[in-house]
Amino acid sequence: MPEWVPRELKAFAKTMLDDELSRHHKMHVAANIRVRFLNTFDGNPTYRAWVKAQGVKKTDIDSPDDIHKIPIMTKENFHQRYSLTDRSGRNGLDNWDMVAVSSGSTGEPTFWPRNLGHEMDVAYRFEQVFGDGFAAWRTPTLAVVCFALGAWVGGMYTASCCRLLASKGYPITTVTPGNNKTEIFRALRGLSDNFDQTVLLGYPPFLKDVVDTGIADGFDWKPLKMKLVMAGEVFSEEWRTLVCERVRSSVFDTASLYGTADAGVLGNETPLSIAIRRFLSQEPEAAQLLFGKARLPTLVQFDPLSRYIEAVDGQILITADSSVPIIRYNIMDRGGVIAYDDMLAFLKDIGFNPKKEIPDEYPIRNMPFVYVFGRANFAVSFFGANVYPENISVGLEQPEVAVFVTGKFVMQVREDEDMNPHLSIIVELAPGKQGSEQVVAASVQAHLERLNSEFANYVPAEYRTPVIEFREAGDPEYFQPGIKHRYSKI
Repeated sequence: MPEWVPRELKAFAKTMLDDELSRHHKMHVAANIRVRFLNTFDGNPTYRAWVKAQGVKKTDIDSPDDIHKIPIMTKENFHQRYSLTDRSGRNGLDNWDMVAVSSGSTGEPTFWPRNLGHEMDVAYRFEQVFGDGFAAWRTPTLAVVCFALGAWVGGMYTASCCRLLASKGYPITTVTPGNNKTEIFRALRGLSDNFDQTVLLGYPPFLKDVVDTGIADGFDWKPLKMKLVMAGEVFSEEWRTLVCERVRSSVFDTASLYGTADAGVLGNETPLSIAIRRFLSQEPEAAQLLFGKARLPTLVQFDPLSRYIEAVDGQILITADSSVPIIRYNIMDRGGVIAYDDMLAFLKDIGFNPKKEIPDEYPIRNMPFVYVFGRANFAVSFFGANVYPENISVGLEQPEVAVFVTGKFVMQVREDEDMNPHLSIIVELAPGKQGSEQVVAASVQAHLERLNSEFANYVPAEYRTPVIEFREAGDPEYFQPGIKHRYSKI
């Protein structure tokens, strides 16, 4: 296996490819959460004061069975309440070498300091994708980073992790055109012939847009032996099949990452999780039994010694090493956790053996699963950008629009016949009023671009205009009177 070259990176020397996953069974996740809590409580005065303010004492967490007593942290109740230096504790700037940015519902960014050790931890997930899935430890590989670059975390983290793998000895070369299609194709035409395979890394709808643009321009994808790494959005297995057919690749030449700006990459698709998800996509009754919903979530495997993931009341909580406390942190994703043995036992009971669906060259890892339906705070994900109801409301509150709408709306992401996504907004008309869909679309787009930096930088210009549909006041499908209104539909 590849060895690290720089001595200072020796902390990353234990690879996911060394068959050391038995270590997962030697430590209980709850015990690790308790240890992380105690270390943070002792080492971070701000976190300690915050915990005490919730009525919790250190001695209350006497055993792993007590972790449910640890206060649940959110961005609002902790990270936006305290300054960055206060959140960082005693180490402060000494423990930073990079800052990631996430865009909130008001457009006000939250900053997440990182150091090299945190990137190494995340790079394990990339190693599992590139090593297990793409055999990149022995195959010269061009990695084309198509995530937005700049302060947003996806592109910078991806490039950094790919370079960490290269420094370990993987024959991976990284190029960073970002989400600029002209530069992406410049890189593909100028570089891909020098490599045995090419990997595009980006948000699912954007990668499909790149693929379709290439086909329209006569670009031949087949010789590149394409692989695709996605993040940020739930997509259908029909979508995966379609895109793989267009680049002439296998469905196992793809992988989706589950990550956030605040906690890094939490898990990744594996050949095993892909085989399971594809089976469940054709068995909605089985999906209903397993996930509690017939619709298909993102399904990934995760390393419980890297990211301790809990599901409490259907919401995902994360505990992780970070320059600021991430202890039982609610990232506002809906989903759940399934142990490896439990998953295989469930599938066996319904007559499906996923291992038989996976070609022999792909290793199978004994790692737990996490499934994710999406944001619990009514945001929808569009090209990897979290679009919040507050962003849409501003567009509807402008004088030229407010005169004919009530302010109620429902946003969702819909796909057309070719599975291209569109931001759809159903808007309630004021009683007896009529209006212009074009006026509403222009207003919403303008304020989305102004308030939401992720939307302005992640979403290609040709997809930023929302599709507006009017409904009469009190419409029974979307605006039924007398019940609590939901502003998003996922």
